[in-house]
Amino acid sequence: MIRVSIALRLAVAVVLCLPSASRAQVGFDRRGGDFASFSVRSGDPAVCASRCDRDSHCRAWSFSYPTADRPAMCWLKSQVPPRVEDSAAASGVRGAGVIEPRHGTREFSIDRTGGDYRNIEVAPSATGETCKAACDAETQCRAWTYVRPGYVGPEARCYLKDRVRPPHHKPCCISGVVR
Repeated sequence: MIRVSIALRLAVAVVLCLPSASRAQVGFDRRGGDFASFSVRSGDPAVCASRCDRDSHCRAWSFSYPTADRPAMCWLKSQVPPRVEDSAAASGVRGAGVIEPRHGTREFSIDRTGGDYRNIEVAPSATGETCKAACDAETQCRAWTYVRPGYVGPEARCYLKDRVRPPHHKPCCISGVVR
């Protein structure tokens, strides 16, 4: 019993001390080392991470969000290439899952469905800033949801809301509450 407790504490300590480069993160790509690729119909990077976890040859993975001219894609890797910043990607190592970035009040992979009084086409943005700015400019706007290009059409869309609705996990979206 004591040996199990010590082993468990040691394992937790090792996991907590791992560098952030070993965790999966949105906003980073890992280029090279591909041995397989496939499209991801749901557009969810967690599908890519899960597929890597189930493949004994996989050491790392990269996911590209969909665009107007290509679907979401997953690349499984036989090695662990270094991370490079890329706002249209997510990547990680086997067993890491997906960690969404945190930027103040922005809610990554969150859709606040409903409460829309208007939706507009906006410029693509890695953080949803174009949609947040549109909401900030209107006194009626209490919350917003930015939808990445390729999910509901070829362009990025911004849904302005006059009431705050509960959050729902969806990889397509970045949301925020302003008032």
